[in-house]
Amino acid sequence: MKTWHVLPALVLLGLLAGCASRGPSVAGQASLTDPQALAAAQAGQATRSAWLRTHPQWSFQGRVAISQNGKGGNGRMDWQQDGDSYQVSLSAPITRQSWQLHVDPQGARLLGLEGGERSGPDAAALLQAATGWQVPVQALSDWARGMAAEGMAGESRYNLQGQLQHLQQQGWQVDYAEWLAPQGDQPAMPRRIEAARGEAKVRLIIDQWSLEAGP
Repeated sequence: MKTWHVLPALVLLGLLAGCASRGPSVAGQASLTDPQALAAAQAGQATRSAWLRTHPQWSFQGRVAISQNGKGGNGRMDWQQDGDSYQVSLSAPITRQSWQLHVDPQGARLLGLEGGERSGPDAAALLQAATGWQVPVQALSDWARGMAAEGMAGESRYNLQGQLQHLQQQGWQVDYAEWLAPQGDQPAMPRRIEAARGEAKVRLIIDQWSLEAGP
């Protein structure tokens, strides 16, 4: 039986050089260590996370680069979230290949595969079975918004501006290299994120955020 892969076509021709090229890195950047400033940053992060969790409808558009064991691919990503349900679309403008991941409390569906639709109870397991890629989809919903994934133990560090700089959860190292300025009552949101666990790496550049007006 032939194994169908979603992303290999995205590797061709270095599709999105802007995503593939590295931007600012958190390596070597100073972390917040002053106890009083650190406590203020932690309190600010708690307030920010609480605000975000009261806004369950949100979306972002950006670019993603995924690599594992020397193989990788780049593409456009569109994430639409509505509470516990979300849809992730990934496309390669040059090859015009695309796929969509639909997730709700009943399970996950992966569309756009040459071998037809696939489904399963766990989105990350479904992606890995279909593509061979490790992508922490459920946690990424929180990590992309610049906060620890709910229900998971972990460690965090903050930069000198009091913004989240590094998260460590479930063996993943998540670095925040760049933030977008606050807009109205919307807090600062991540612009550039890099997550890695062993040979698996996910790099995300977010071009546009959209959050609901609020309750």
